[in-house]
Amino acid sequence: MINIKDQIKKLQSYYSPKIIAEINNEYVKIAKIKGDKVPWHMHEKEDELFYILEGSLVMELEKQPSFTMQRGDLFVVSKGVSHKVSSKKECVILLIESKTTLHTGNVKTEITKLIKEQKNEKNQL
Repeated sequence: MINIKDQIKKLQSYYSPKIIAEINNEYVKIAKIKGDKVPWHMHEKEDELFYILEGSLVMELEKQPSFTMQRGDLFVVSKGVSHKVSSKKECVILLIESKTTLHTGNVKTEITKLIKEQKNEKNQL
């Protein structure tokens, strides 16, 4: 069993997703966001699920109006859709992504994390 509130307390850095579980070919991750360092990017072959645990998140999708997600909101970014997220205040999100999903797509920046950096070894199932 994994207590998400306990896992949130362990998050030390913004923009650094931590894998808290695996199911089939998917990772369940949590991350803290504050600011706008996430670059525009896309995942060519994978959808990406966002669920807001705390705070609010601005979701921007290419050629669409941006919108703000609040605690309890869920949204799936379809594969091939360029997107970016930001938050004025601290926001905690839960992500469900295929194991092949690259953190910031094919865009590499100072916040890009490899899977080995996202693994939360103590809590793997």
